[in-house]
Amino acid sequence: MILALFNYILAISPTTRIVLIVIFFVGMFAVVFSRFYMFFEQRYASKYKRPFFVHFYLFKKRLDKEKQSILRRQFSFYQKLDDTEKVRFEHRVATFINSKYFLGREDLVVTTEMKVLVAATSTMLTFGFRDYQIDLIDKIIIYPGTFYSNSNEAYHKGELNPKLKALVISWEDFLYGYDDENDNINLGIHEFTHAIHLNSLKNNDVSSLIFKVAFSELTDMLSAEEKLRKQLIASKYFRDYAFTNQFEFVAVIVETFIETPEEFKRQFPRIYNKTREMLNFNFAQY
Repeated sequence: MILALFNYILAISPTTRIVLIVIFFVGMFAVVFSRFYMFFEQRYASKYKRPFFVHFYLFKKRLDKEKQSILRRQFSFYQKLDDTEKVRFEHRVATFINSKYFLGREDLVVTTEMKVLVAATSTMLTFGFRDYQIDLIDKIIIYPGTFYSNSNEAYHKGELNPKLKALVISWEDFLYGYDDENDNINLGIHEFTHAIHLNSLKNNDVSSLIFKVAFSELTDMLSAEEKLRKQLIASKYFRDYAFTNQFEFVAVIVETFIETPEEFKRQFPRIYNKTREMLNFNFAQY
C-alpha cells in the first residue's frame, strides 16, 4: 500500500506533486491549529466564563417584513436589543426556521407567527451562545392545546422527546406564557431550557461547556449553603415545581431570570449571576 502510494507520487508531474504536498501541509496545519484553538478557548472560557467570540456570520440571513413585524409587535426581548443585535437576532431566527421541521397535530395549521415566536424563544435563550442550533432537536411539534403523551400516559402542555429529536408544545399554553411576562411561567422558555440543558450534557462545544460548568457550580453552591437553600425555598419566589429535580430547577430559574430579572437580582444576586453566566447574557439590560 505504502509502496504503491510512493510509486504514484513519483509518477505524477512535479506541479501536481507540489500541489498535493501543499494540500497535505495545509490540512495538517488546520488540524493542529483547531486543536490548539479549542484548548486555549476552553481555558479562556473556564477563566472568563465566555467564548472568544459569539457572533460571526459570513452571510447574514434576513427576515421578510411579515416576520420582522411579528418580532417588533409580539416579542419584547427583541425590542430591547440595539440595531446591531436585532440584525444578529433576525439571522438566528431565520436559521432556526430554515433548519427545523414544524409539524401541526390535530388539524392545526402551522402559521408564520408560530414559526417566528417559537424560533425567537430559542434564539433568545441561546443569544449568548456561539453554538446556538440545539442539535438535540430537529423538529417542533405543535398541538392546539394539551396533548396526551405516550411517554408517561398523561396529558402534557409541553415535552422534550430526545429519541424523536422533537420539542412538543401546546400552542394555547405557549401563548399563555407570553400573555403575562411577569408571572415567571413560560412554557416555551421552560421546554427550550430542557433542550439546552440536555444538549449541553451531550456536547463539548464552548457554549455547552460554559452552561454545564456554571450550572454545576450553582448546584454545588446550593448544596454547600443550607441557609441559602432554605431561603430559596421559603421565599416562594420560585414555584414548587422547581424543586422536583435538577432539570426542572434549571428550567424554572431560567423562566424567572427572563421574566423578572430585577426582582431575581434583588432577592438572590448570586443565583442570578450564575444563571446569567450559564446563558452568557450581557445584553438587553440583563
